[in-house]
Amino acid sequence: MKSLSKILFALYSLLLLWLVLFKLSFDIPSVLDIHIRSLNLIPFAGLSRGRTQMIANIIVFIPLGLLLSVNLKRTNFWRKLAYVVLFSVAVEALQFVLAIGITDITDVIMNTLGGFIGMKIYGLCNKFLDEEKLDRFVVVAGTILLVALILLRLFVLRVRYH
Repeated sequence: MKSLSKILFALYSLLLLWLVLFKLSFDIPSVLDIHIRSLNLIPFAGLSRGRTQMIANIIVFIPLGLLLSVNLKRTNFWRKLAYVVLFSVAVEALQFVLAIGITDITDVIMNTLGGFIGMKIYGLCNKFLDEEKLDRFVVVAGTILLVALILLRLFVLRVRYH
C-alpha cells in the first residue's frame, strides 16, 4: 500500500500540474503559443468574477493535502503545508515564466487552503479511524477518482484553451 500511495501522489501531482498549467489540454504547444503574462499580487482582486475559480482551486488541492498526510507521516503539519505553498507558488511562477496564464496570489491562497483542508480532514478522520484503514481508503478512493478524471478527460471533456 505504501508504494501505491507514493505512485498515486506522484501521478496526482503531475495531473495537478497539467490541470493548472495546461487546463488538461493535449495540445500543449498551442497553449504555449498563447502568451498571456499577467501578475496579480493583490489578494482577492476581482473577487466577484472569480468565485467559481477560487472554489475549484480549493477542491483540486484537497487531495494533495490528503496524499501528503498519507505519504509524509513523520513530517509535521507546518512542513507539509509549506510543501503545498511551494508547489502552488512554483506552478503560478511557471504560468508567468511560460506566459500561459494569470499568475495570481489569490490562487496561491486558495490552493494552500485546499491543501490545509485536506490535511485537517485526514487529521480529523485519523482520530476516529485506524490509520492503516484510513490510508487504504484515501489511496483506493484517490486511485478511483484519478482514473475517473482521466477517463472523463479522454472521452467526455473537450478542452479549449482561449
